[in-house]
Amino acid sequence: MAGAGLTGLTTAVLLARSGQRTAVLEARHIGAAATGNTTAKVSLLQGTKFSAIAAKQSREVLQAYVSGNREGQQWLLRYLEDNGLDYQVRTAYSYAHSHPGLEPLQQELEACLSAGVPARWTESTELPFPTAGVLALDDQAQIHPTLLLQALLDELMERGGAVHTGVRVVDASGSAPLTVQTTAGTVQADHLVLATGVPVLDRGGYFAKLTGERSYASAYRLPAGRAPPQGMYLSVDSPGRSTRTAEVNGEELLLVGGNGHMVGRAESHRGAVEDLHTWTVQHFPGAQLTHRWSAQDYQPADSVPFVGPLPRRGGRIHVATGYSKWGMTNAVAAALALSSQILGGSMPWAETLSSRRPTVSAVLSGVQKNVSIGARMGTDWASAELQSLPEQVPPEGSGVVGRSGGRPVGISTLGGAVRQVSAICPHMGGVLNWNDAECTWDCPLHASRFTADGTLLEGPAVNNLTRLDDDGPGSSNSAPSG
Repeated sequence: MAGAGLTGLTTAVLLARSGQRTAVLEARHIGAAATGNTTAKVSLLQGTKFSAIAAKQSREVLQAYVSGNREGQQWLLRYLEDNGLDYQVRTAYSYAHSHPGLEPLQQELEACLSAGVPARWTESTELPFPTAGVLALDDQAQIHPTLLLQALLDELMERGGAVHTGVRVVDASGSAPLTVQTTAGTVQADHLVLATGVPVLDRGGYFAKLTGERSYASAYRLPAGRAPPQGMYLSVDSPGRSTRTAEVNGEELLLVGGNGHMVGRAESHRGAVEDLHTWTVQHFPGAQLTHRWSAQDYQPADSVPFVGPLPRRGGRIHVATGYSKWGMTNAVAAALALSSQILGGSMPWAETLSSRRPTVSAVLSGVQKNVSIGARMGTDWASAELQSLPEQVPPEGSGVVGRSGGRPVGISTLGGAVRQVSAICPHMGGVLNWNDAECTWDCPLHASRFTADGTLLEGPAVNNLTRLDDDGPGSSNSAPSG
């Protein structure tokens, strides 16, 4: 198992329950990526997700998606109950800021009802601003994701499973068994599950079928006597806004998220964070910031997650990706599907989803995305070639890309340390951009991300950036893989 988020740990637990010897390899730490940074809404009302699927897929596929999410939701909440972990039952709301959002909202209502999800139109909300229209779905839930991960980890260890953090999977070969190459050596496995957000070792080309999106979230303490809205709210039009409550150390806080954008393509990441804060204090006067973080999710071109065996790998390497920010239900649904496939079971909804064929609209969407990526790659390389590195080092918290020795080089200043790295993503050669909110190098092509010193954080890349300064060990990278 590669990846110790909700998908990886749930799949590992399900396999361990059946008596399988299971090990989880995690490049960073438990819940380092999406699961540890989610707003953790366990909801079947998912913005305009159902209508997006209905526009690109058959009714059978939509129904299978809903069935899988419902089963994932039920399994997750039952698991929390069985382990004595609290969750809060809430009404989920999808709303439109303005009149243009009404049509997609109406389409979502129709898709919900056609798939047996009892959403309803409502005129009332707890929001401190007017809305043009609102959908509601009762009896949904919000959870504490890290407590869930800890419970899964504890059960896995009790059942004889193993978890190794700081170990990254970099390749796999062979068939029965697989030889899995990691940064800590090689291991043998009958099956390998890539539960890594976007699949590494990507022989199936999933990076070209997915769009990586980064979004931001903050927690706020409201003035005494003012309770945050108790529902789970999500806007369906721009600007994207998500709110829910969270209890932290016995105190109820307001969580606010939004301002999503393609990874590496924001005009100003810091500006997106500041805009979210401005919106919050405007509508919740006196709100005091207590926490701030961000998350990365992947949007599939055909609106449905990819879950199942990698093509041309003999059914031994499996992937789960493309949850479109709805990982709480989709991750568990994926784990149920993957464990069933590995153990020889059958889930009709999972088989429908995994056997779906590409639709014309999905193919066109993928083509448009890759044309855009190709154009972006050429533009970024030309820009980096024409612009020389500045003579002065960037100010604190800043980074720039320019030409040095005929190649794009990134230079940044963080914590007083000036670092130079290759600004070429080792995945497919994209020119990296500086993320001024998180002080990282982000790839605008396929969403790999790296720290200021070049250490890989996430994405389809499996190597660090080459260090070009003199104060570190550096990392030797070969030509970009494809």
